[in-house]
Amino acid sequence: MSFFATAEHERERLQYFASPEGRDDLYQYNQKERRTVLEVLEDFSSVQMPFEWLVQLVPPLKRRAFSISSSHLAHPNQVHLTVDVVSWTTPYKRKKKGLCSSWLAALDPQDVTYIPCWIHKGGLPTPPPSLPLVLVGPGTGCAPFRGFVEERALQSETNSVAPIIFFFGCRNEDIDFLYRDFWLSHSQNNGVLSEAKGGGFYVAFSRDQPQKVYVQHKMREQSQRIWNLLAQGAAIYIAGSSTKMPADVTSAFEDIVSKENEVSREDAARWIRSLEKYGRFHVEAWS
Repeated sequence: MSFFATAEHERERLQYFASPEGRDDLYQYNQKERRTVLEVLEDFSSVQMPFEWLVQLVPPLKRRAFSISSSHLAHPNQVHLTVDVVSWTTPYKRKKKGLCSSWLAALDPQDVTYIPCWIHKGGLPTPPPSLPLVLVGPGTGCAPFRGFVEERALQSETNSVAPIIFFFGCRNEDIDFLYRDFWLSHSQNNGVLSEAKGGGFYVAFSRDQPQKVYVQHKMREQSQRIWNLLAQGAAIYIAGSSTKMPADVTSAFEDIVSKENEVSREDAARWIRSLEKYGRFHVEAWS
């Protein structure tokens, strides 16, 4: 960019950013602020870069990966996605929006829009109807489990199915309780998430009270119900943010096994690891 800048002060600034001395300032200006190529070009308006240079230097947009949140059995000609519309404020108080999620949110459902997509086999295998499930999916981590519950509800109409316990978490009940009516409908009237059928649906609203409550707190409250299913051969599925959540949830499972099976914490941890070895412990996490 400095090579093509016609304004001297812009050329000097760009050369400084490219120097070892300017590395920290470049990080604050660019990476910390998550500036796009377009924003940088707008800031340095005297840069007249030839188009053939631009297309060689600018990386292509990354493909976005989303978990399918619908059952093929329930919606054979559709794919449902659960997408969080990304927005944040930068350190310099600039409002930023996610590129893909904001574009998807702005589409008109009445319009026909063609979107290139690829469907890959996910990291969470579809469970057979006879397998009891313990699901943990805070936030958009609930996406794949919506498909699981849809499928099992359909299967239950003609065959007996194993129970599902699902732990969902979000910040506020009134703001981000995703698919509220869907979960509640299946947790009542002998639905596949109902306690009457051996399952359960438990929600942690982390910001609706002075003390933060997360899914692992609700799991410990239902310690015996979880252990009963695990003792019957249930599989564990965890999906959601890749920050602390998977480790905290795994730790909660270890506490539950230690308490209910009356074994040491170390033995409980080994038992949980054995579930992974035998295909009964699955994690799908993303940043």
